[in-house]
Amino acid sequence: MTWLMESADYLAVVLRLVLSAAILLTVMPLTIYLERKGSAFIQGRPGPNRAALFGVFRMGGLAHVLADVIKLVSKEDIIPAGVNRFYFKLAPIIVAFIPLTTFMIVPIADVIRLSDTFATPMATLQLDGGLLWFFAMTSLSVYGVVFAGWASNSKFSLLGGIRSTAQLLSYEIPMALAVVAMMLTYGTVQPNEMVRAQGELLWGFLPQWGIFLQPLGFILFITCAFAEINRVPFDLAEGEAELVAGYHTEYSGMRFGLFFMAEYMALVTSGALTVTMFLGGWQLPWLPTERLVADAGTLMPWFIGGAGLLLGAASGRLIRHYQEYTRGRWGDARDFEPLVFSALFALGFIAHGAAAGWVWGVVKAGEALPGWLPPLFAAGVQISVFTAKLLFLCWCFVWVRWTLPRFRYDQVMDLGWKSLLPLSLFNLLLTGVLMLQPWGREVLPVAPVVTLGLMWVWKRYLVPSQARVPATSRLVVGEEASA
Repeated sequence: MTWLMESADYLAVVLRLVLSAAILLTVMPLTIYLERKGSAFIQGRPGPNRAALFGVFRMGGLAHVLADVIKLVSKEDIIPAGVNRFYFKLAPIIVAFIPLTTFMIVPIADVIRLSDTFATPMATLQLDGGLLWFFAMTSLSVYGVVFAGWASNSKFSLLGGIRSTAQLLSYEIPMALAVVAMMLTYGTVQPNEMVRAQGELLWGFLPQWGIFLQPLGFILFITCAFAEINRVPFDLAEGEAELVAGYHTEYSGMRFGLFFMAEYMALVTSGALTVTMFLGGWQLPWLPTERLVADAGTLMPWFIGGAGLLLGAASGRLIRHYQEYTRGRWGDARDFEPLVFSALFALGFIAHGAAAGWVWGVVKAGEALPGWLPPLFAAGVQISVFTAKLLFLCWCFVWVRWTLPRFRYDQVMDLGWKSLLPLSLFNLLLTGVLMLQPWGREVLPVAPVVTLGLMWVWKRYLVPSQARVPATSRLVVGEEASA
């Protein structure tokens, strides 16, 4: 029996690892797809839609992601003369390794308890340090950028590496302070415990999500996340008009592909950590794990049926797309692609309907569901909720990129050191003072108002501005100097 339990534990670890990697490596290409189609939508153009599997299945542009993989794997890997070969090869590995390992501390669902003797957490890495692992790993990401810029023996790469280094160091500090404020708020460094605390209600009706308790912390963290992953408007390390491609200018083939993948893996990981700390993680509002398990017989038909209705709606929309757009358009098999996927969605609709009907019949007959089914149902709902929140946040990253222009370098440094750092310090101070009080969490949402008020007083009355400096102390230039 002991051997069997140990085997089950090892199997659970492997399944958690596979599931976490599957979510990361599935959401990453979907984010690339969102990037392309989202930018096309914002700019009023169709976007990529020509690549097709077997010349037929375009999948709305998803085939372009597969084409990119084939292209990067098959391209020649060129190493320029004069580079430091060891660090040149090591840099993309480090850059891709950091977000992959950081994601492993993110809980994608609550602990699954299949029996009194078997329970498995749904985060791959179970560490006492919890979110401290996030600090430890993200602090190493700068090495990959520095190695890539220095080892390439190129002025463009070196300048990109220097820019990125300064930017990463500047924004790690306010990001860390925002996370420390979250640790004070929930009294733990464990991500899953933090998510469980967000299932409680504030004022009797509002979920205690981090975005409600720490709205300023959310703004600070998400802004620093943009800077940490070099996304527009903070992509100065890859400024095309100035640095060609920045620190990865000299890379080609799959080594460049690792940098490309690392950017989107870092985006997904940053989104997952934001969801975990500020958007309730796997929590479904007003439906904690205990209720999902206890009322599985009542809730399961509704959830399964709702998913089936979504599949049915997608099937109907594809049929309409065939009737309005593709029927007779090319005169070959491409005309029928929407019908093929419509049939697949219709089969999913039928399968979900049958499953919902079976559960409903079992409950109506007064029979008990299998003991393993309610915990797995709760985990499935929570994984779906977590993934939906993550995809929404990934879309927000894309939305911001194609809305804002790139900042100047001095603006990026000013924002980090003169705005975000003081704001994060004030936010941490107020959070610590309020959490010492028994009623601290009840009034915590007003802390940003106080913080912003203090910042306004500081800038308005304590920092001298050009308008308030006496004329005799100003630097006289131009016509005044000549006079």
